[in-house]
Amino acid sequence: MNVSGSGSKALIFAHGFGCDQNMWRFVAPAFADCYRIVLFDHMGAGGSDLSAYSPEKYSSLDGYADDVIELCREPEIQGGTFVGHSVSAMIGVLAAKKARDLFDTLVLVGPSPRYIDDDDYVGGFSEGQIHELLEFLDSNHMGWSRAMAPVIMGNPDRPELGEELTNSFCRTDPEIAKRFARTTFLSDNRADLAGVRARSLILQCSEDVIAPPCVGEYVHRAIPGSEFVLLRATGHCPNLSAPEETITAIKAFLSHAA
Repeated sequence: MNVSGSGSKALIFAHGFGCDQNMWRFVAPAFADCYRIVLFDHMGAGGSDLSAYSPEKYSSLDGYADDVIELCREPEIQGGTFVGHSVSAMIGVLAAKKARDLFDTLVLVGPSPRYIDDDDYVGGFSEGQIHELLEFLDSNHMGWSRAMAPVIMGNPDRPELGEELTNSFCRTDPEIAKRFARTTFLSDNRADLAGVRARSLILQCSEDVIAPPCVGEYVHRAIPGSEFVLLRATGHCPNLSAPEETITAIKAFLSHAA
C-alpha cells in the first residue's frame, strides 16, 4: 500500500484482474492536491506478500473485500471514496456493505456483477465460454495473457496498450492468477447491489468485451440512486486508454458530492 497526497478525504484506487496499482498512474496524481491517495496491490499482484496467500480466503471476492477493509483501517479512513476497476468494482461493493463507515462514495469502472448470461440477464458470456477461457488459462498462462490482453484492452490502433496489459498479466503469479480468474469470472454479486448505500457512479466504456454497456446499465438500475456515465472510451481499461476522460468524469461526480 502506498499513501500520498493531501486532504481530509481519502481516495482509494483498486486495480482489476491481472493488473497492479501502476495501472492508476495516469489518473491518481490528478487528485493528489485535494485527497489522500491510497494505492495498493491485491494479493498475487505487484508487491503483495505471496506468502500470505490462502486459497480458502481468496476463493470468493469477500476475501479481497476483507483485505480492502483491513488496508483502510490502518490509515484510519472514514467516509472515503473507493474507485474500483473491473473486478475491484464488486470488491468495493462488498467492502462498502461490510464496513459502511469506510466509503461515502463508490466509483465503479467497468463493473460486472456476473459475467455469465442467466435467463434475462446478459453478462456478455455463456457459461461454456467462461469455462473455455478458464481452461485456456489453466493450461497456458503465458499464451492466454498474450491472446486475451489485447482483446480486453481494445484499441487495436494503439498496440502499445495491449502490450502493457500483456506484460502485466505475465507478471502476476500464475497459480494465484488462475484461482483469481475463477473467483472473478464465476462470481455472482447481483444480489449485493441493492444493499449499496454509498453514493455511486458507474463509469462504462462505449465498447467493452468484458463488461458490455448493458451490464453497466444493469448495475446502474440495481444500485439505488446511482449515476451512470457512458464514456467515449473503448475497451475495458479507460484508466490507461482514456485517463483524461476518466479523470473528468470522476471529478465531476466528486464535485457534486462536495
